[in-house]
Amino acid sequence: MDEAHFRPELFEFLKELRENNAREWFRPNRERYELAVREPFLRFIADFGPLLERISPHFVADPRPSGGSLFRIHRDTRFSKDKSPYKTAASAHFRHVMARDVHAPGFYLHLEPGRVFAGVGLWHPDPPTLAMVRDAIVADPGKWERASSDRAFAATFAPGGDRLKRPPTGYDPDHPFIEDLKRKEFVAAAPLSEDDVCRPDFVVRFAETCRVAVPFMAFLTGAVGLAW
Repeated sequence: MDEAHFRPELFEFLKELRENNAREWFRPNRERYELAVREPFLRFIADFGPLLERISPHFVADPRPSGGSLFRIHRDTRFSKDKSPYKTAASAHFRHVMARDVHAPGFYLHLEPGRVFAGVGLWHPDPPTLAMVRDAIVADPGKWERASSDRAFAATFAPGGDRLKRPPTGYDPDHPFIEDLKRKEFVAAAPLSEDDVCRPDFVVRFAETCRVAVPFMAFLTGAVGLAW
């Protein structure tokens, strides 16, 4: 890649949006959002597609402006005390082709001033899906250990997400992976920097980071009955 997809203007815009999170400010600055954030991210998604297909042909990078991989800038404030109308981060989710929403195994990119990372895993799964992953760990703990403790993966990604305080009902509290069985979501994040994102070869570097997570992602994908 000879030209970077993202420029510092993306983070500058998001910083200003954080300080002026109101429709009255956003409307006259919508063109800046389109030029600095939305259009570059859509180009990135389109260019990431062929690289993602080499990692797994069953995950999708969808560059459609609406309904694709890019998350909307508008917040859903219906059930939130925070009525700020806009998100102050730009992000995209690269989901399994058979997934209906974000609550399925996927790759993720988060761009926010001071907080940039690549994410992988299964975020906020429903109870049946979560049980499938827990049961897969119990059924083949060796495979889970190889996937979650892979040297390159462990050196690049840090586990995250919420955990139960007590072992889940129906699982042996003395199981060697009981701390993993307590997990309510199976996600991990690799920290990045704003400088990383603005490099001309970032799309390739992001793909390499995602590739490191293949053992972890392949386990989760198979656990929930999807093709890797």
